[in-house]
Amino acid sequence: MILDPEVVGLSRLQFALTALYHFLFVPLTLGLVWILAIMESVYVMTGREVWKRMVQFWGVLFGINFAMGVATGITMEFQFGMNWAYYSHYVGDVFGTPLAIEGLMAFFLEGTLIGVFFMGWTRTTRLQHLVVTWLLALATSLSALWILVANGWMQYPVGAKFNVDSMRMEVTSFADVLFNPVAQAKFVHTVSAGYVLGSMFVLSISAWYLLRGRNVDFAKRSMTVAASFGLASALSVVVLGDESGYAISENQKMKMAAIEAMWETEPPPASFTLFGIPDVATRSTHFAVRIPWVMGLIGTRSLDKPIPGIANLVEDTKGKIDSGLKAYDAMLVLREDKHNAQAKAILAAHDQDMGYALLLKRFMDDPRKATPADIQKAADSTIPNVPVLFWAFRFMVLLGFYFIALFAYSFWRASKRRLDEKRWYLKLALWSLPLPWVAAELGWIVAEYGRQPWAIEGILPTALGVSSLTSTQVWISLAGFVLFYTALAVIDVLLMVRYARKGPDGLGLWPQVPRDPSLRPALED
Repeated sequence: MILDPEVVGLSRLQFALTALYHFLFVPLTLGLVWILAIMESVYVMTGREVWKRMVQFWGVLFGINFAMGVATGITMEFQFGMNWAYYSHYVGDVFGTPLAIEGLMAFFLEGTLIGVFFMGWTRTTRLQHLVVTWLLALATSLSALWILVANGWMQYPVGAKFNVDSMRMEVTSFADVLFNPVAQAKFVHTVSAGYVLGSMFVLSISAWYLLRGRNVDFAKRSMTVAASFGLASALSVVVLGDESGYAISENQKMKMAAIEAMWETEPPPASFTLFGIPDVATRSTHFAVRIPWVMGLIGTRSLDKPIPGIANLVEDTKGKIDSGLKAYDAMLVLREDKHNAQAKAILAAHDQDMGYALLLKRFMDDPRKATPADIQKAADSTIPNVPVLFWAFRFMVLLGFYFIALFAYSFWRASKRRLDEKRWYLKLALWSLPLPWVAAELGWIVAEYGRQPWAIEGILPTALGVSSLTSTQVWISLAGFVLFYTALAVIDVLLMVRYARKGPDGLGLWPQVPRDPSLRPALED
């Protein structure tokens, strides 16, 4: 039976919406908890009460965000069994392992530590509470690590092999899965982006207080920490993003070509297209402004290695489909006769390409009946949405350099103790609050949209991973998720705005002070 494209499209849409929404909370948790650890370290070293109150106030906002992240993350995982049942069956032994470890080790560790963080101020010593805070920061990163190990395997499936007896992918080397170079590059890049977002969150809200003359000493100290941590993190994002780009060029060549709208292979070193208008119909890029050599250096770390273009990769895919068809045919023979030596030999020689033969099942029941035109159609389907990737990547990079400039300027103003002198700067810092979220979501669009049509790169096409559902059933679940997540979004915004407006003074963590600086008491202790 040919797969229903509406069911596939709706299932993809549902998972995309829930994943993008969940990722609104993840990077803020990753970044804000480390800022709490830094602030509490200063409190323990200096004994100044102001730093403790800073940790407690920002901890309230961290707690709200953490709770929303947990709620959206758990419901998102339900979809693997609900909308992606065959995906879960086919690769569950591999993909489920890091997810299970994340739940058993990192998630429960976070849940325990966050309880001690909030309830332990009067039950632990300063040093003991500081250890809890640092362990909480490490636990959040550990949680992200296992999630990104699972996601990295989807991008670059190593350490696993298809078992014809079970008809599933099975782990052959857990070490290869864990130390997957794509997963490691994604992890450091993602957590650094979270640090940027957490820093911007503190910087922007503190700027809002300074614009209103509230909690001035509190806000200045918070901005100083955010500017320092944010500058280091923003610089790290660029460096680690470059490493992530190199990993893509090594292991996901079609994604790299689509990001660059590189329709044909260029002589090395390839140029970087700073601006252009990709035209899918003519497979060309109009009004292209290129910087020589840059893409070659980023993508290959050399001056003599080419970056394959889309057209060349499509031709390579046609060859892999031919090879995969041999493996597919041998697999069917072995299902009837497990001892067929010839079929075993053929499968062993071509099993790495069997996923490419499965691309044809999007268009026909039996891939073995494919014509050259069918193979061409399947090969063309491996081209992702080039304009979306092209522009999403460039806006993400542009925002990355903006963050470096803003945090560098903030760091300079903090070093001069002149954070509250320029209202235009404070307004700019406030208005910049949503931008790290935009950059983070663009990054996930590039990562996930760029590997289509694969659920598992080169192994399992997305269209084959869906459950046996009707479009009506998927519409119902999609509507349910939209309603549930919308309700959570409203609650989250209301709580965040409410407690941010209250501020540390409104929560009893900071004394109410007059706007006239000469009338303010000393708040150091």
